[in-house]
Amino acid sequence: MDPALISRRAALKTVSCGFGYFAFAALNGLQSQAAARSSRSHVPDFNPKAKRIIFIFMQGGPSHVDTFDYKPSLERNDGRMAQFHTGLQQNVGELPSEQRIMKSPWKFSKHGESGHYFSELFPELAKHSDDLCFIHSMQTEGMSHGPATLFLHCGATSFARPSIGSWVTYGLGTENENFPGFITISPSMSNGGPRNYGSAFLPPIYQGVPIGRSGYPLTNATIANLKNSFRNPASREREFKLIQELNRAQASNKPGDTEVEAMIQSYELAWRMQSRAPRLLELSTESPVTLANYGIGSAATDQFGRQCLLARRLCESGVRFIQITYGDNTANPAWDQHSDLIKHATHARAVDQPVSALLTDLKQRGLLEDTLVWWGSEFGRTPYAERNGTGRDHNPGGFTTWLAGGGVKAGFRFGETDEFGHLAVKNKVHMHDLHATLLHLLGLNHETLTCHHNGRDFRLTDIGGNVVREVIA
Repeated sequence: MDPALISRRAALKTVSCGFGYFAFAALNGLQSQAAARSSRSHVPDFNPKAKRIIFIFMQGGPSHVDTFDYKPSLERNDGRMAQFHTGLQQNVGELPSEQRIMKSPWKFSKHGESGHYFSELFPELAKHSDDLCFIHSMQTEGMSHGPATLFLHCGATSFARPSIGSWVTYGLGTENENFPGFITISPSMSNGGPRNYGSAFLPPIYQGVPIGRSGYPLTNATIANLKNSFRNPASREREFKLIQELNRAQASNKPGDTEVEAMIQSYELAWRMQSRAPRLLELSTESPVTLANYGIGSAATDQFGRQCLLARRLCESGVRFIQITYGDNTANPAWDQHSDLIKHATHARAVDQPVSALLTDLKQRGLLEDTLVWWGSEFGRTPYAERNGTGRDHNPGGFTTWLAGGGVKAGFRFGETDEFGHLAVKNKVHMHDLHATLLHLLGLNHETLTCHHNGRDFRLTDIGGNVVREVIA
């Protein structure tokens, strides 16, 4: 239709003005017809051990054999040529290839009563040895960053699926009606980008709200369109009420249309966020001691320290799923050292103190008991030198993740890789198993948390996944 022919009355009936990212997100997702008809009661399936998750995503694949999975055989056999399967190809009959074993450049030592091994890359995190639950036998799907990152977040390597944060908020909602249930801090735009915090065919109200972007300073980052500098508060309130009246009128003409209802809810949430979120994002209200503990003000740790401190504040405010990303916006991200493995030290220095401070802060505030902290990446790295060089290749066949708080066993380790740290060999944990376990700790049954779409029921764990009960306290 020619815009000139639209009457003022018609324009007012159909007007849409953004009050923040959440409103835009709802409008942007209105094509999701079938998903919008799905609904959840937002009641746990059984008694939860955790109320929320903080996911600390180490983008690019930190090397487990250089951080938490100590392998003396690498030292004894350094420089020797040996036969290795690459990734999981031994399952499809691919012949192994000859590779040069490479020892870790960093020394390992035991810490705490648990006797967990930590490399010298993580001296601060090592102080929390008795709080951590290590899973040393992780396996995933996808040899390259894009598919593996999508599988980590969405349980699938290709077809657009909802992210884990969206599934969690779809199942449980938020603890605070004034904030979204799912917020992602400094997400990367590469290797899946927004799909890693998107809701796909779930109602758009459940997708993640980003704050900042990887590779850019968090100092001045905020939620998009949170402030309106063109109108005063009274004018904004009148505009909001008018738009909501029009939206409600539309809803009354379409009873049961959950798309319209989702849009109305997103406008209401965005309106409440305008008055409350700015205070939450203002880290300068924290004490100088707290800022220093997180490494804020120090060049190496300032940015990631801000991410971790903001995560704690969001946790206190009732956000259900919070993700922190250490990475950038390139195709070969942060921890991806195919050569020059020694650069791992730079990344470890940036995250060690902030993550340690976050655990300490949560514990001191009594939040760690019902907050599940999850530290992990899309895959690990090989125990051999890639192309006989100075770095390590991708390794989805065996790697480490760790959990803390939220109902998991403290000072515990589960599963093993082989003598070189290449493939998981004992108590293997597939990424679907980890997802099932995370949902279980939140009181959600991964087999019944489903959404009907395109003629079938979908779930985060697809048709697999078993709860790893051995790690649950």
